[in-house]
Amino acid sequence: MTVDRGAVGESPVVRVCSAEDDRHAAVLDAARATASSVPVVEVGPIGTVGIEPVVLVTAEGWTAYHVECSPTQTRTLVERIDEGELPTRDARYVVEHESDTRALPVPETGSLSVGRRGALAPCGWVAPTVPEDYGRLVAEDAREDPGGLCEDVDALGLLGRGRGDARHDAPLASAWEATREAEGEPVVVVNGNEPDPAADADQLLLKSAPVAVLDGALTVAAAVGATDVVVYANEADDLALERCETAADAIDDALGATVQIASGPDEYRAGEPTMALESLEGADRIEARRTPPGPEEHGLFGRPTAIHTPRTLAQLRTALLSPESFDADDADPGTRIVTVVDDADRATVELSTGSSLQTALGAVPAEDFKLACVGGCFGGFTRTLDTPANAQSLDSANLGTNGAVELFDGTRCTVALAGKRARFAREANCGRCVPCREGSKQLVALLREVYDGEYDSGSIRELTRVMRRTSTCYFGRAASRPVTTAMDAFETEFTAHASGQCLAGECTDDQRTRRPESTVES
Repeated sequence: MTVDRGAVGESPVVRVCSAEDDRHAAVLDAARATASSVPVVEVGPIGTVGIEPVVLVTAEGWTAYHVECSPTQTRTLVERIDEGELPTRDARYVVEHESDTRALPVPETGSLSVGRRGALAPCGWVAPTVPEDYGRLVAEDAREDPGGLCEDVDALGLLGRGRGDARHDAPLASAWEATREAEGEPVVVVNGNEPDPAADADQLLLKSAPVAVLDGALTVAAAVGATDVVVYANEADDLALERCETAADAIDDALGATVQIASGPDEYRAGEPTMALESLEGADRIEARRTPPGPEEHGLFGRPTAIHTPRTLAQLRTALLSPESFDADDADPGTRIVTVVDDADRATVELSTGSSLQTALGAVPAEDFKLACVGGCFGGFTRTLDTPANAQSLDSANLGTNGAVELFDGTRCTVALAGKRARFAREANCGRCVPCREGSKQLVALLREVYDGEYDSGSIRELTRVMRRTSTCYFGRAASRPVTTAMDAFETEFTAHASGQCLAGECTDDQRTRRPESTVES
């Protein structure tokens, strides 16, 4: 039985956390085919991959989490709830909560208990495309007092989240004022195309809470005086595109606003803000734009443009709904959404900016790690995660802020890992500026020489300094960070490689003696 309505307020109700694979489709089909009287609602992913597929069974203020469900198990669960019983046997968690809550009831233990759920609160709980499930839409209030909105956001001190945000780690309100005052008709772009394989937050929000993202975008539209919003998502993410389309239709009806959905290439560079604009304009070759002027003055088709990530917009909505939870005295108030990845698992959690990244390790069953890469593809390598999850601390530690923590054990060679990131920079850059285009080629060449017996630390550091200071966009400025941080924390591995020894034992004798494509370039 398929029920096309929201999940909030129903009791009893079965929620199936969906994703784009056959396992989830089979579980959802089994639930719908079995239910006779209880609504079955397809909700979005929770954000913890290791426990999927997840089925949540709710009745009278209690919810039972059933994880790694098969279709057979799902049919049994639905039959029991249809008979008036809350099936708690074999449940991973059982949580008591308010019957009309709009936030996922969080267990006291386990991966889902890590951090807090603010922007992530709707994920896995509300019907993704049903505005009524989300409660009050803050964009309705914003249209009535856009000036007051800018003052409120300025007082909160909110910063942009993610490399795809034109206000990446910078205050939001001042840019909105520039967009409003620039010549031309303003537009808001939701940059949801984040192909970084280690950063899942934007895709998770587009799949699980698209109405929250659009509510934030329409709030920004009110602040800058824009009449339309464009959502830019990854062309390979069919579920996100489908749900954004449906949510846009629903929220159009609710707010009388114009929302368009567009897709972009599944390429890392296409997530950079100005390259996202080039993609939206249909450019044959996607290249970074020189700034200034920035998008707030000359953006999409020359219009003043506010371009933000789903992470930024979801947090904006959360802050305006619950301003008391944000400490405006902090330099980076609010939360930071982080995806933790190891060889077997990945989980997306939301951390207070005052808490340590070490907290995120509770989300995956990780054993001791040798090193971590913090900040996504071009993040920084580190031995420890004892760093607060705020922009200032991460920047001071030369770690990235793109919302990812990748864990590597002692079998992984740091030199090889750094070499792979350098090769990716060489292959994936847009080619617009010399420091990034030529610098990444030279960086790969210098790392090859380490395998030939020559480790020239001075030349590598001078090259990376030039790339960092003179590249046109964030891609080039961050591309060398994996190499420099690997050298800072694990220089003994570089010197050992130069003498023909891989301390991790990952690189073979043959690889250590002949500048390996498979190590530095794969």
